[in-house]
This record gives sequence, C-alpha cells and structure tokens, in this order.
Amino acid sequence: MTATLTPPASVRAHRDPNVLRWLGAYASSMLGDNVYYLALSWAAVQAGTPAQAGLVMSASALPRAVLMLGGGVVADRLGPRRVVIGSDAVRCAAVLAVAALLFLTTPGLWPLALLACVFGTVDAVFMPAVGALPARITGKDQLARVQGLRGLAIRGASVVGAPLGGLGVALGGAPAAFALAGALIALSIPLLLSVRVRDLPAGTERGATAWADLKAGLRHVRRHRVLGPLMIAIALGDLGFVGPLNVGLTLLADHRGWGAAGMGWILAGFGTGAGAASLLLAARGRLPRAGLVTGCACAAGSVAVGALGFVPGLAAAVGTALLVGLLTGLSGALCGALLQTQADPAYLGRVTAVASLVSLGLTPLSMPFAAAATGAFGLGPVYAVSAAVCGLGGLVFLAVPALRRAELPG
Repeated sequence: MTATLTPPASVRAHRDPNVLRWLGAYASSMLGDNVYYLALSWAAVQAGTPAQAGLVMSASALPRAVLMLGGGVVADRLGPRRVVIGSDAVRCAAVLAVAALLFLTTPGLWPLALLACVFGTVDAVFMPAVGALPARITGKDQLARVQGLRGLAIRGASVVGAPLGGLGVALGGAPAAFALAGALIALSIPLLLSVRVRDLPAGTERGATAWADLKAGLRHVRRHRVLGPLMIAIALGDLGFVGPLNVGLTLLADHRGWGAAGMGWILAGFGTGAGAASLLLAARGRLPRAGLVTGCACAAGSVAVGALGFVPGLAAAVGTALLVGLLTGLSGALCGALLQTQADPAYLGRVTAVASLVSLGLTPLSMPFAAAATGAFGLGPVYAVSAAVCGLGGLVFLAVPALRRAELPG
C-alpha cells in the first residue's frame, strides 16, 4: 500500500524533501552506473582482446532494445517506484556477485558478458520506470524543474563517476571498482523506500493483459496531438546529434591534431553547456512558450553542430561545443519535460519506453554511418548532413501547431 502524497503547489521541487530523496537515490544509482561501466570496460580489456571487450560492452544493447516496450508495461502495471527498487536490487546483487567472483578467481569473459546482459535486461524496465516516477512524487507544475534536476544529476554522475571508478581500479583492481559500483547502487534503495508516491486517480483503467496494455500505450502515443510529433522530433534530433558527438568528435580531434586532451576540452565544453541548460530549467521551473523555445533551440543547436566540423582552432571548437551543449541540452531537457507533462500519468512508463526505444534504437545507427561517411566524404560534409537531420527535429516543432504551442504547467 503506497502513501498518497499531494504536495502543495507552492513547494518547489528543489525544496521538497520528497523530491530531494528521489534525487539523491537517482544520483547514487547513476553514479554507480558510471563506475560500473568503467569497471566493466577495464575488466573486459584485461580478460580478452579489444574486439572481445567491445562485444562485452555492447552485450547489454540487444536485450535492452528488445524488451524496452515490455518494460514500460511492467512499470505502469506494477508501479514505477516498486520497479525501480527491484531493478536497483537486481543490479546491485549482480555487480557484487561478479566482484566476489573476480576477487576469488579469474573466470574470463563469460561472467562479464552475463553481467552486461543482466544490466541490459534490467535497464529495459528501469528506464521506463525512472521516467514514470517523477509524476508520482510531485505536482505537475514542478515536473519541468524535476527534469532540470535530473539533468544535473546525470551530468554530475558522469563527471564524478569516471575518476571514482578509476580510483577503485587503482586501489583494488576491477573487483574493488565493481564493489564500489554495487555499494553506490545499493545506497539508492533505502532512499527510494523513503520516497512517498501518489496513487493514480480513481477509475484509471488497466488492460486485462500486458499485451492489451502495450497496445493501449502505443495508441496513446500515436493519437496524442503532442506526443506523436514529439517522438519524431526526438528521433531526428538524436539521429543527427549522436554521430558527431561520439565518433565524429574523435575523428575531428585526430584530424585537427588536438589529441585526446583536446577532445577532453571539447567534451568539457559540451558538458558545461548542457549542465547550464539543466540548471536554468531547474531554477526557473518552466519557460514560456516551451514548444516554440524547444524548436528554436533545436534549430539553432543544429547550426552549432554543423559549425563544429569546420572550426579550425581548439579554442573555437570548445566555445562551439559549449554552445552545442547549451542549445541541445535545453531542447533535450524541454522535450523530456513536455513528455512528462503531456502524457497521462497512467501511461508514462509506456510513453517513456517508446521515447527511449526511439533514441536507443535509431541513434546507434548514426555512429557507424558517421565513421564510414567521414572516410568517404570528409568531416565537413558529414557534420553538415548531421546538422541538417538534427535541424529537421526543430522544424517538426515549428511546423506542427500543437507542438509549437505546447506549454509547461506552472
């Protein structure tokens, strides 16, 4: 039996103890994830060839993509808090088991591949549940602010996680790093248990079967005047953005002679801009004419993405990357906030699953394409095409009246 929470509209998310407990749990879980990925890559490289290590690192992708829509149904049927707690418990147990196994023996790559598959499977239910939980812990007028806080937690975890994982490896090898990741994930569980959630409104319908729930969720997205076009905009924005930021940035730094240190500075510029966008949304809570602002930010961000492929100097590249992070970070955070506020809370797990699948399923295609196209045509044309695709996402916002006029409550 869950407690019912109806926070006053005047309680801002960053001052609400309930939201802060959730934020602490989410930050701890994300920090554990970052340490885990570093420990996994280190252990895989030590146990096998680089090609084998790459296969281990990608082993989570298939179960996550295949099971994602079903995970959204599970999150909505069982309740997001219960699913997140269960997911963190399974991930914690799996990581600590591998840590103990690596400490006692040298088992090779198979336990690492199995661990990656477990993480991918659990992620398929964890990610939709995480997306559905904010609407159950605070008022609708605070969801945009929560989205900003969530973005800050993600940026902070990515900045702190890598050196923390490296410290664990330095002190005790992969077993110590895995143990640290498990401890951080475990820390999220008592915090989540203390989070109070609101029940769904009386009369909320649930299908007779999970399959009926899945079809209802897809129908909700397809027929919604904002959510349907929003999924298309998210797909185009991510498809045009992921390639230049990942593979393209490595090739750009190598081609310009900036090296790993230069690439690090560019990534730092991007992270700073994206963090500033999350901070802006967390502080303001909402932006007027959110749909129009999102479309303009996405369109302007696409121009900055294209410009990144042509800048000659490192300083200019860092400044451009900061602008890319600010604009795409703002549009991405606003997309998340619109998704949170436009979807019916009873469908949020399934809606989040569709959005995650659109991003995770399509955007990885841009990375091999970006690498192959760069070899054939050079960096400039690839960045220009990527910018055009990303810009189409902004045009969807500006061309669809319901999306352009969408507002955030508050």
